[in-house]
Amino acid sequence: MIGLLRRHVGLLLLALGTWVVSASSGEACPFCNSKGTTLTEEVAQASMVLFGAAANANEVKETTDLKVEVVIKDHKERKKRDVIQVKRYIPPSLDGARYDYLVFFDVFEGKMDPYRGMPVRPKSKLPQYLKGALAVKDKPLPQRLRHFFDYLDSDDTDVSNDAYKEFGNADYKDYQGMAKDLPAERIIRWLEDKNTPTFRFGLYASMLGHCGKEKDAGVLRKLLDDPERRAGSGVDGVFAAYVMLKPKEGWKYTRDVLKDSKQEFTVRYAALRAVRFLHEYRPDLVSKKNLVEGSCLLLAQDDIADLAIEDLRRWQSWDKVKDVLALRDTASYKVPIVRRAVLRYCLQCEKPEFGATQEARQKATAHVAERRKADEKEVTRAQDLLEIENDTLKKNEKKK
Repeated sequence: MIGLLRRHVGLLLLALGTWVVSASSGEACPFCNSKGTTLTEEVAQASMVLFGAAANANEVKETTDLKVEVVIKDHKERKKRDVIQVKRYIPPSLDGARYDYLVFFDVFEGKMDPYRGMPVRPKSKLPQYLKGALAVKDKPLPQRLRHFFDYLDSDDTDVSNDAYKEFGNADYKDYQGMAKDLPAERIIRWLEDKNTPTFRFGLYASMLGHCGKEKDAGVLRKLLDDPERRAGSGVDGVFAAYVMLKPKEGWKYTRDVLKDSKQEFTVRYAALRAVRFLHEYRPDLVSKKNLVEGSCLLLAQDDIADLAIEDLRRWQSWDKVKDVLALRDTASYKVPIVRRAVLRYCLQCEKPEFGATQEARQKATAHVAERRKADEKEVTRAQDLLEIENDTLKKNEKKK
């Protein structure tokens, strides 16, 4: 129970340390925690987007003149005017500071309706950023991501966060190739900078894993050995990148963390997430057999055993049925989520279509029968959840 409490606290810390927005559909960067609609996508959806300074604001009439400085996206109804009267009251300053504005318009039957205004500090690089993004919008995604890379360290948070979100929406395969040509020295500076948010470590480290040299693994090892900096939500990417640059050394380090129950839950969970990444994307670095064995090191740890069992089930590692069922004789099995994970594993293992050996299926079937006698409703609920999961997977496959 103490281990489980540590897990809940660890997951809470991960959530608090992560900038979370709604995730977009489809595949996404495995090391990024910021996903959703980007400014480039918002510009594409708008009829017109203008950037400029507000003047002659009239709160009574609810009108403001927008002095157009940059046309991000034009529309014929603007008629090349440099001053547009906006049917909204825009305050001349916010908290005593002057701002420019990025204004999004709908145009319908000749009327320009400003539906969103975004305050932007003077001399912001946002207009330049968006103009550049639109210039490459029809290019292959890796080329577009190279544009966004140059703004990841912008001192304008609107720009840097949006650039990060572009990578968050991209699949690893989208930036895997282009990452090889990125400037390693620049990425190292970001990782060593104490002001870099920890949730960005995963993306930056994975980039370094491609463009860096073996000697750069020391940067990652130093970060992983720092108790404060390794507690963030992006450390899974650091583990994975360490393996990319030094496969044997990096995997040994990751394995040692997995088997050490005294490590904080968040650190072991980050290592497990790195194992998942390597299993799905980079079995060329560590064999799937070794990755499965690494996950099995967590079976003896009651605060994380269920997650390891779920991975074994998804990977269809039915040869580990003895290890999974051995948990019935441990304290971990008293934890309900562990018990349910064992049941789900066996429910799939016993089905012929999943390819388990006859011996494995027999062991799984015997356990399911035992659980059905003890609690038939529990088994029924587990079966229903597996069917829902299977239906969801099939729908996602069709979308691809």
